[in-house]
Amino acid sequence: MAASLFTLSLLLILCTLAAATPPGLILTVVNNCPFTIWPAIQPNAGHPPLERGGFALSTLTHRSFPAPSGHWSGRFWARTGCSYAHGRFSCATGDCGGRLECDGHGGAAPATLAQFSLHHGHADFSSYAVSLVDGFNIPMTVTPHEGRGSAPWWVAGRICWRRVRTRCRNHYNSPQTCKASSYSEFFKHACPATFTYAHDSPSLMHECSAPRELKVIFCH
Repeated sequence: MAASLFTLSLLLILCTLAAATPPGLILTVVNNCPFTIWPAIQPNAGHPPLERGGFALSTLTHRSFPAPSGHWSGRFWARTGCSYAHGRFSCATGDCGGRLECDGHGGAAPATLAQFSLHHGHADFSSYAVSLVDGFNIPMTVTPHEGRGSAPWWVAGRICWRRVRTRCRNHYNSPQTCKASSYSEFFKHACPATFTYAHDSPSLMHECSAPRELKVIFCH
């Protein structure tokens, strides 16, 4: 009898804890393109790679995985036109040094980027933005789900064409020396909700408090 009561009490405690523990943040990558893409993920310094940094994703499929429980920041992009030839993996856009799993390595321009900063601030904020700093290869949308706040979905659409680059590297990489160019202004006019050069407005980062899921949708 005592053992049964103990087991019942333990089950009630476990159920209470499970109900009180909020579900973790889920990251979902969706491929709405009419072709296979190879999503890639690069963490910022000091953060772990997610999903080994890259994978194949067939047309009209998605892949979901848990985000880290602590603070994480980094970027997502899609590689296109990838293939194995002569024993080497390579992609037409977004290639990360001939790797299927980028494992912390960045991608080659042009590539549309989604930038994230997860689990920060007093209200468990997740910030996100779409960037054309490294050019454009395919349309991308970022959407939060079940969070609090007024963060909108963000998109870099088809009107954004092929490529935008600015030379904001080395000693030119500062707000004083890295300014908008005629090329970045063209893309800013077409896609006002995106970063188009390295020191574009920080207000373009939007945040959502405690979202249940963040979706990165390609060809939305």
